[in-house]
Amino acid sequence: GRCVKKNKQIEMNEPEEVVRAPHSFVIHRGLPGENIVELTKDFRRIMEPYTATSLKERRRNSIKDFASVAGALHVSHISIFSRTELGAMYLKLCRLPRGPTLHFKILNFALARDVISSVKKQMVFEEIFKHSPLVIMNNFTGEGLQIKLMASMFQNMFPTINLTTVNLNTIRRCVCFNYNATTKSIDVRHYAIRVVPLGLSKGVKKLVQAKIPNLSNCENYSDFLTKTAVSESEAEDDPSNCITLSQKLSSRGNYEKSNSAIKLHELGPRLTLQLIKIEDGLLDGNVLYHELIHKSDEEKLKIEKIRQEKKKLKEMRKKVQTDNKTLKEKKKEELKKKSLEGMKRAKGIIAEDNDDVADDDSQYYREEVGQEPDKDLFQKPSFKRKKPMRPAYQQKRFKKSS
Repeated sequence: GRCVKKNKQIEMNEPEEVVRAPHSFVIHRGLPGENIVELTKDFRRIMEPYTATSLKERRRNSIKDFASVAGALHVSHISIFSRTELGAMYLKLCRLPRGPTLHFKILNFALARDVISSVKKQMVFEEIFKHSPLVIMNNFTGEGLQIKLMASMFQNMFPTINLTTVNLNTIRRCVCFNYNATTKSIDVRHYAIRVVPLGLSKGVKKLVQAKIPNLSNCENYSDFLTKTAVSESEAEDDPSNCITLSQKLSSRGNYEKSNSAIKLHELGPRLTLQLIKIEDGLLDGNVLYHELIHKSDEEKLKIEKIRQEKKKLKEMRKKVQTDNKTLKEKKKEELKKKSLEGMKRAKGIIAEDNDDVADDDSQYYREEVGQEPDKDLFQKPSFKRKKPMRPAYQQKRFKKSS
């Protein structure tokens, strides 16, 4: 018979480490613009790999749509870029599913393509985006609820690092958040991390890093190796950049317990943010902090009273909608029962009419012929549904594959 391939169910069991890691959506809302779209894509690169890189949002999509699917996809944060008619750009960081929400104004920004084009040595390849970046916080030690909430939000957007089990080969990027207390602004920078060995001459370092050396100015190979004791870039390094490795790295020349230097290469984008407002809920809660507007206790109570009234009205509307839906379903069921009873009644009437016709024919035969009719002479018409005609090529039956 015909061979049928079985559809095997694929198990999509994710590791526990991936499930527990904070995932995020990065979207843009409001007025469109080339810069805001590019900035959204660049911010997704910062949040990789635990973000939806190819997410395509549409104008008709609402925040509730993203929040409804967040639980199934283990999404814990959503970042929203927006632009006003005056050209001001804002960034909202939301904790799902119930907030809080932090509103930032973007004072300055630079796209990743502009940052990379301005750097002399570029270090951009896909391998470094397979692992989450290292988070570096600076100057988030001041007093105030807003500073603690900002620090907590930035830290919880990225997975935590266990110092006892971490593999140094996975730390290839870092995100720096620097808070300026005088201007109340936050500088965001994104770097790639490169570890290079120390104590090597310029020629040996080229050989270790698999670079082709230039031997045109050397009489023999020993001159090339002993030309400079230490590389020029190493002499300019800050002593604080020098570390002793606790693990062997995959890059050349970096062995366990060897001295190495840390080099940072900026990837972009650059952002300068200013905190404007903190809301308790998901874009619609109580205002916990506002940089520009300060309200008295009476005004806060009045706003809270209006919010509670709106909440009650919303609950009443939901209850009315639920009752109407239940009533419609009940009427639908009653109508269905009535239609089924009518169909049964109609079938019974047709069957009685057919019996009467058959009895009349039998009685007429007895009166005219004087004998009892045969059983098959006056059969009741059958009302079985006829099978639909099938073409000849479809009438062939196939054996089921075992």
